[in-house]
Parts: sequence; C-alpha cells; structure tokens
Amino acid sequence: MPIAAHISESIEKSSWIRKMFEEGIRLKTEFGEDNVYDFSLGNPDLEPPEKFFEVLKKLTKKPVKGAHGYMPNAGFPSVLKTIAAKVSREQGADVTAAHVIMTCGAAGGLNTVLKTILNPGNEVIISKPYFVEYNSYVGNHNGVAMHVESNPDFSINIDNIQAAITPKTKAVLINSPNNPTGRVYPEPLIKELAEMLSNFHEKGQTIYLISDEPYREIVYDDVRVPPVLSNYTNSIVVNSYSKTLSIPGERIGYAAVNPACEDIDNLMAGLIMCNRILGYVNAPALMQRIVAELTDVTVDITPYRKRRELLAEGLKQSGYSFPMPEGAFYIFCKSPIEDDVAFVRHLQKFNILTVPGSGFGGPGYFRMAYCVSEEVIRRSIPKFREALEKLG
Repeated sequence: MPIAAHISESIEKSSWIRKMFEEGIRLKTEFGEDNVYDFSLGNPDLEPPEKFFEVLKKLTKKPVKGAHGYMPNAGFPSVLKTIAAKVSREQGADVTAAHVIMTCGAAGGLNTVLKTILNPGNEVIISKPYFVEYNSYVGNHNGVAMHVESNPDFSINIDNIQAAITPKTKAVLINSPNNPTGRVYPEPLIKELAEMLSNFHEKGQTIYLISDEPYREIVYDDVRVPPVLSNYTNSIVVNSYSKTLSIPGERIGYAAVNPACEDIDNLMAGLIMCNRILGYVNAPALMQRIVAELTDVTVDITPYRKRRELLAEGLKQSGYSFPMPEGAFYIFCKSPIEDDVAFVRHLQKFNILTVPGSGFGGPGYFRMAYCVSEEVIRRSIPKFREALEKLG
C-alpha cells in the first residue's frame, strides 16, 4: 500500500461534512443552485466587518520594513501583548504576552497544544457530540481520544468525565459554544469540572483542561460563555477569528495559557517549538497585525439570530424536535428515525443537505448549519415538511 494504513482507513471514514459539501456541488450542478438547500458546512457566509477592510487597506498602503518576514515563532511581541489583554478581559485572568502564542487558526492551535502535552498512549477525554476532527487531532500526536456521554441537554456530564479518567489521562477537551449542538456550558458546570480535576491534581496527576472557543462571541439571548482560565489552574484556551470576523480562509487564531499553570515556562517553550516544528512556523504575519487592531470588533450576529429563529420555527411547525442552540450557528435535530444516516440520505432526495449526528458521536441526530441566506431557509421549510410526510 503506497500510503499509511491509518490514513487509508481515515479516507474510508472521511468526514461526513465534506461528503455533503461535495454532494452539494453535484446537486447544484444538476438542479441549479436555487433548488438545493445546503446546510452541511459551517462556512460563514457573512462578509468580514468593514473595519477589517479598513485595517487591511491601511496596512497595505503603508508598508513597514520586515512586516512580512519571520518573527518570533510565538508571534509579533506587540500582537501578543494586545491579544493577552483581550484574553485577560474575557477570562478574568492576568494573562501576559508571555502566555500567548499566535496560531494558524484554532485547528493549528489545538494541534500545537496536543503535540506539546501528549506522550504516546496518553488519553484525551471528549464529551459527545464533538467536532468531528478532534479524533484526528488527538491521533496526530499518538494520543487516544476517550469519548463520554453528555447530559440529555448536551451539557457536560461531570460524573462521566470523572469515570473515564485513568492514569493515562492527560487532558479534557471541551468546546463551548458547542459544534454541533450550539450548547453553551454554564459556569456552575465549569466550576464543578475544575474542582473535580483539581482533586486529581492534589493526588499527583496533572490533567489539562483545553477549551476550544471559536464561537465564543456568537451567542444569543444574553447567554454568557463562562471563563475557563479563572476557574482552573492547568487550563489552556484556544480561539480563532474564523467565525467572529468571518475569515476562516485566513487561518488566524491563538492559544492562551493560565499564567498559574504548572511548569508554565516549559509549557510555553514547548508550545512555541511545536508551533514551528509542526510546519506552521508562525501564524500569518499580515493577519496577526490585522486582528491586533480588531480585538473589540466582531461580525454583526443579527443575521445569524434571525436565521436561527426562522429555521427553528419552520422545523418545529413541520414536526421536528431539537434543543434551541444558545450559540454558534448549528441546530442539532433529532432524527425522526433511529438511523440518522438513512434519514440524511432521505433528505437528499429533497435536495436538502445536512450531516448525520453519527459523524459527531451523536447518533440519532443530524446537524444543520444555518450560516446560509434567509431565502434558502424559507425555501427549504416546505421540503423539510414534505420529507417528513413521505416517511409516513
């Protein structure tokens, strides 16, 4: 076999999200774009804020010598200082530039963190349902992903996480607001999780809490995303500007570490080195300088809020069941039949593209990304209703 066996296996089990994306291209070619309802990919359709383009123009009109060359692998010192101040405000912790690295998006940040902390065979606990690529990220660094059931409302179940901890456990990875459910984990649960992990630390086992937060600023109904750094000592936050500024193709994000984290100097040295040796070398220079000027700027989430309400109302009236998302831009809907994959294929007959929950470790559900136009949502509702009726 010319390629690695585990890669060949991964290709066979390749992401349902990408499969649906590719199916969407085929259907749009066959039936026309207006007749296909593609809820498969969480690709923000909102344009970046006007301020993004203003800063971009300013930086390109006034070139600075060396601005596009190598910088310290952690990032430009001035950028790190600015991002540290932003993280300190959000997390209620005294984060400095020495505790931040700029990364190639949240994906690059997570891989850098996992590369730094994992020995072969170390375990990372992940609550279901979860972002589909977490398994690959853990596996990239010879770790083992350990999945645990969440509560019925998709919040984290502390007892299940505790029961999954073994001497090999190195980290717990959480994602709030959650992809695929839109659930925001409330602060009492974060505090309870932190207390439980602290008890293990007192017994001599350090377990990192890694919080993946690319949707932190996309929340609704006055919901607040609680801080992690101020609640648990050995914590690391990873974030991205892909969703909050609608620039996923620019690959810019960061990782920030609790300053009180155990062996902080070695941890930061490891993160900086891994950022380099994984092949990222450093985060994109131009994007670093842009986001440093946009720490208080986000996309207007009003369209996402309207779409959430429009899709939710249409689905409810059509007979579907789901928890109302508190953040991000996904609805995780209960499949009307037990086999969620079969139902997703059934929806394809009506040119509706969704993703089966099985791909997220959540069988019996399917995910819809509502980062699409209101017109697509309106036209899709009769099709969702028809699909359910045709099931009998």
